[in-house]
Formats: sequence, structure tokens, C-alpha cells
Amino acid sequence: MTTTRFAPSPTGYIHVGNLRTALFNFLIARQSGGQFILRIDDTDPERSKEEYVDAIKQDLEWLGLHWDRVERQSLRLDRYEAAAEDLRAKDRFYECFETPTELDLKRKKQLNMGKPPVYDRAARALDAAAKDKLRAERGQGHWRFLLDQTRIEWADGILGDISIDAASVSDPVLIRADGQFLYTLASVVDDVEMGITHVVRGSDHVTNTATQIQIMQALGHSAPAFAHHSLLTGPQGESLSKRLGTLALRDLRAQGVEPWALLNLLARLGSSDPVEMIDDMDALAAAFTLSHFGAAPTKFDVADLFPLTGHYLQRLPVAAVADDLAALGVPADQAEGFWLAVRDNIQTRQDLALWWGICTKGATPDIADEDAEFIAQAMTLLPEGPFDASSWKSWTDAVKEATGRKGKGLFMPLRKVLTGQAHGPDMGSFMPYLQAVKRS
Repeated sequence: MTTTRFAPSPTGYIHVGNLRTALFNFLIARQSGGQFILRIDDTDPERSKEEYVDAIKQDLEWLGLHWDRVERQSLRLDRYEAAAEDLRAKDRFYECFETPTELDLKRKKQLNMGKPPVYDRAARALDAAAKDKLRAERGQGHWRFLLDQTRIEWADGILGDISIDAASVSDPVLIRADGQFLYTLASVVDDVEMGITHVVRGSDHVTNTATQIQIMQALGHSAPAFAHHSLLTGPQGESLSKRLGTLALRDLRAQGVEPWALLNLLARLGSSDPVEMIDDMDALAAAFTLSHFGAAPTKFDVADLFPLTGHYLQRLPVAAVADDLAALGVPADQAEGFWLAVRDNIQTRQDLALWWGICTKGATPDIADEDAEFIAQAMTLLPEGPFDASSWKSWTDAVKEATGRKGKGLFMPLRKVLTGQAHGPDMGSFMPYLQAVKRS
């Protein structure tokens, strides 16, 4: 059975980059009827906040990405300690005492000598007395995993065959000096003990994957299947790292973006498949093919979400927006007709307020100087109302006969004087809902 996981840190809100990882793992599990685990990476007690745990769950539920179970890494510290003891017993774990400044100086020296900035394993040469002395001076050290300096290879689900020389990578720190277990160890232990079969994550984890494969092997386990998707950039190829705070899912939701717009865009963005509007999760999963994604950075433009949102909304029956219409005060007996009249002219549900406001409060007329005389004459021919399905045609026919205008020169000024908008719903369908008209 396929088992995947999404392992966010509760140190902030989910953004589009997080969602891409969550969605890929969810769809892979859904394809096979497998399990999707939500694993909260809360081993950092200082930065992890319960409010973000709640927010992560709320955002996933809003999107329809339902998990089969929740795990908390903060409740599994004993499992990480057991793994650490296992690695110590196998002489694959060693304590180091260098300060960040000392490590930085070592890296700079190596770079100046034209060597890769790899940790030199100096701590391996310390005897027990030297370690005791350093602990007395500096406190507890940090712990590194001793890499076997061979090539680490795997068949990546997106990038293809990967081969990394472990000699070019520093032995990874798995436990900080303050005792905090880092992601590299915690993730390995969780993946093997939870039976994770497939891991999909960003391409910035490739080197991390190489070291984790060795840690898994050292603990006596085989590695899951790995795939590394491309990272998202802005529409001009710029880094999104400084903008992710503005691309939080709850912010997009507040702007009116629909869940299916997000899901459909991110399920195809960066692949060879065109973006379609699919509003069934099983169908979305069935159409998802991981191997169709490429390695190149993928451009993401938040503006693309709004036409998709509009396209989704335009397919909905009135029942799906009944609460939105009722909240605006649209009478139940007018809801369906009003919705059918305006739905092709909205991008988000929020746009409904514009059109209902025009109906109930009237619009500020948009009258060009050259049309002022024409509009003054036309408004004298506008009936008092209430309007019906024939009102627009009757009025425009009367204005055409009285003024001789026709085509765009007739219809556009009349639309703009009634709605204040140059574009909008078919006026024959919309005019019956106009309750207020500003005649001057």
C-alpha cells in the first residue's frame, strides 16, 4: 500500500510552495487507495506554535486534502533517542564541539584552498579527556552522522537517476548542542517506522535525501521511493522566498481564490500536461502523473488563480452560491435568475457584491462628454420600472428610433449609464434585477 506524508513545521502558515508538496503526496496516495499522513514537525519548541498547527489543519480541510492520521514529532522524541543510541553503538555518530564561528572559518579556509567546504571530521580524533574538557568549557556538543564516503544513488521519480558522492558532503548534524533533534534524523526515523513508501518534496532536499538514505541503511532499513519537484519562482523567474508570506493560503482565500483553482493549477504547473478544471478529487488524482513534471524552476503567478476561480464559479448551479447570495440580500425567488445573469462576469464570489450593489443602490453613471446629450434624451425614454426581460430591448429600440444611433454607439453608452461598467452581464438578463437607477 502506498503511504505518503506531508510534514510541515508549525512555525507559520501554509503557502503555495508547501501546498505543492502536500498535494503531490496526497494525490499519489489517493491514486492507489493508500494512506496520507499529516506529520507535524514540531521538534523546535521555541518556534512551533499551536495556532499554526490549527491553521495547517484548517487550510488542508478547506482544500479537501483529508489526512488519514496525524502524527506529532514532539511526541516521538524517545524514538529519535533510540535511533541515536543505535547509531552510537555502530560508531556512526560522533560528538563535535566547534562553534559556528570556528566552522565558518574552516569553510572559508577550504574555499580559499579550492577545496569543497566539507567538515574535516576533526572531532573524531578527540579522546575522552579532550571531550570532557570541551564539555566543561562549552557544554554539550552537537552530534554528526558519519557518512560512508561512497556514491549514493537512487532513481528519482522526477529527476531520474541521481548519484551523489558522499565525500563531497559534510557529515550532517542530527542533534544540536541543546539536545534538539533535527529534521534529518526525525524524518528518517518517522519515515521508516511509519512505513512511508513514497516521499515527494522540493529539489532543495536532494542532498538531504542522499544523507538520509545512508542513515536509513545504517539503521537497518531500506529507503522509500524519492521524487524531487522543482521549486516555484515568481512570474519573471524571481525567487519567491521573500514573497511567500504574501502567498499564504489563507491570504489567497481571503482574496476569493477557490480551492479547486489552487488544486488544479498546482497539480499541473511545471508538468507537460495542460491545466484543466477538474472538480472531483478522484478524477484529479487519476489525471496526475508525477513523471510528467520537469526539473526546471517553475514560474508561478498568483494572477493565474483568478481566471481559474472564475471558470470554476461559472460552472456552479445556484445552490452552490445560495449562501453568498442570501448574505447579500438577494431574495430567494430572484437568486437563480440573478446568478445566471451575472455568473459569467465574476472572477470571485466577492464580485457578486458589485453587481447586486448596482441593482439595489444604482451605479454612478459613466457618461462620456460626447454622449451627454444622447444620454439625456435616452433617459427620458427609460420606463420607471419595475423592469422585466423585455425592458432592455424595448428601451434600446425606442432610443434607436429617436436618435438614429445603432450598434456599439447605441448599446455601450446605455450600458455604462445604468451600470457604470463598460463590460458586464447581458443587459436583457440583468435589467430585470435593477431596482435603483440614477437618472442624472
